[in-house]
Amino acid sequence: MKLVCSKINLLNGVQIVSKAVPNKTTMSILECILIDASGRNIKLIANDMELGIETTIEGDIVEKGQIALDAKILLDIVRKLPDNEVTIETDKSFKTNITCEKAKFAIIGKSGEDFSYLPSIEKIDSIIVSQFTLKEVVRQTIFSISDNDNNKLMTGELFDINGDTLKVVSLDGHRISIRKIKLKDNYPSRKVVVPGKTLNEISKILSGDADKDVYIFFTGKHIVFEFNKTTVVSRLIEGEYFKIDQMLSSDYETKVTVSKKELLECIDRATLLVKEGDKKPIIINITDGMMELKINSAVGSMNEEIDINKQGKDLMIGFNPKFMIDALRVIDDEQIDIYLVNPKAPCFIRDTKENYIYLILPVNFTTVN
Repeated sequence: MKLVCSKINLLNGVQIVSKAVPNKTTMSILECILIDASGRNIKLIANDMELGIETTIEGDIVEKGQIALDAKILLDIVRKLPDNEVTIETDKSFKTNITCEKAKFAIIGKSGEDFSYLPSIEKIDSIIVSQFTLKEVVRQTIFSISDNDNNKLMTGELFDINGDTLKVVSLDGHRISIRKIKLKDNYPSRKVVVPGKTLNEISKILSGDADKDVYIFFTGKHIVFEFNKTTVVSRLIEGEYFKIDQMLSSDYETKVTVSKKELLECIDRATLLVKEGDKKPIIINITDGMMELKINSAVGSMNEEIDINKQGKDLMIGFNPKFMIDALRVIDDEQIDIYLVNPKAPCFIRDTKENYIYLILPVNFTTVN
């Protein structure tokens, strides 16, 4: 095999597919990126058997063939090459020469025939969203998935398609994040749970361009994302997702309208006194026209008041400040509505059309003097 391409194209392609290379594996071939120049295009492929990514890069194929190269070594080499044309040439013993200007590397690869290609997916059942929309939806929900594998469903996000609406849901047992978006067309109803790792990696690759689309295909066990000459194939998480609607309520005793920026900055300041791993709640005391926020830790204490509009009863409630910050950071509205029932019930941050809903469970607290 022999091919020639620009360093920038090669680096971009290697960086994209590297996101599917596992950190730890007993199969050394999975630590490789396959360079496949056996057809008309130069394809780069990585696959950890749960997530696979394939991308096509521009370049000239002088001699057809394929080679599997260690992903970390390849990425490190390409990053450090001069910004010029790169030639990759292999021989029958899988020795691979990577040349750019006066720099020449020789590394040993593996047979491309040993590599696991992406599973072949019948691309029939699909939806279309813009790259901007998908990137935003992931950003606004991914923080509340669980990183604990004890409940696999909590490590993924629910994609719930109903007509022209896509609802994306994540939860970790302490909070729920929901985003609803309008699709361009009507689609058959479908619910799938997509691994959080897949969505995290895709959001890093997406350009965020509102004028460019992502085609999302579904099968019984896989989901496929196609965009920018890149294909991402991921296994779905099997099982029935949690009955979210039973956890949501429109009832409330207290409604607070507040500046998102003021509330976020206030809670952010309060966390200066909380050491990492220290589970100190922020206590919120809601009265007419005023919200007082207090925090008390081994380092010291802090309290601050911000102006609000309040409907309903006075209330004092405690929250994990990190959970509040995570939700507030991804809301774009200047003014937000917070709905509360009592100090033991979850609070809801939601807009009037319920395009976003953030449910946060309160925590017990002792009153700060």
